[in-house]
Amino acid sequence: MNLYGLMMKRRSVRNFEDKKIPEDVVQQLLDVVTNAPSGGNIQPISVIVVQDADARKELARMVGDQPWVKNAPLSLIFCIDFYRIKKWASMFETDFKGEKAFLPCLIAYADLMCSAQNVVILAQGHGLGSVYIGTILDVIDRARKYFTIPKYVLPMMVLSIGYPKSAPKNIPKLKRDVIAHRERYTILSDDEIKKAFEEKYGKFEENVERYFQRAFVEVVEADKQQNEGWMDSFKEEMKKLNIKNNAQFLFKLRYPSDTMIRMNESLIRSFKNAGFDFF
Repeated sequence: MNLYGLMMKRRSVRNFEDKKIPEDVVQQLLDVVTNAPSGGNIQPISVIVVQDADARKELARMVGDQPWVKNAPLSLIFCIDFYRIKKWASMFETDFKGEKAFLPCLIAYADLMCSAQNVVILAQGHGLGSVYIGTILDVIDRARKYFTIPKYVLPMMVLSIGYPKSAPKNIPKLKRDVIAHRERYTILSDDEIKKAFEEKYGKFEENVERYFQRAFVEVVEADKQQNEGWMDSFKEEMKKLNIKNNAQFLFKLRYPSDTMIRMNESLIRSFKNAGFDFF
């Protein structure tokens, strides 16, 4: 399969075989982390390799009891790392103060995601599947304590990797012409925007399980793997909130706007606890 085909086949995998990843493959995954693009080639990132069963369980608990984090034989915690750079700068009588400026943090996060996506693509080539876990941002302080992460280092993303037991055949995405703009940004009409999302998600059906299977596979996988009534609780909450369309489902239930705003306070506090103070 050529590279285009490999990348177009990529899916977020949440159902993994109980099978160890060979160490030489793990080393290759880490090699492409270090070889990723980096602003100024400063490389303000670190990766914590999590393979121990107890650590995987604890990481899974931290990020919202997501069973695929526990079941994946490998998780990589991608961190913005200004500790190493600050130490190096001080050894040679100069200052690095990236933790006090927003721009270096933005560049570092871009570096981090470039390195993580390198891993995703190489993993796919090795017959592995992966899934990004962003909810470590909800528990930065807890993660820093458990994984002994020093000041000036922020865990920002988890990538769980393993051999797929199953993977979604299709996943809804906006079409290329909606995302890509030629030479100038093209403002879509209300009807064009509505049509774009209807084509992505399809009809908001009364059969919630079928809808989840097509559009929100992680909810289905959580229900299958944990059998703790995740889907039942979603259905109950949807009824309570009188959710009738895709947009309401996303921004009233999955990612409630008011909750996202309230999280600002705890996120800023966690950044400050790690020595980042550009707010």
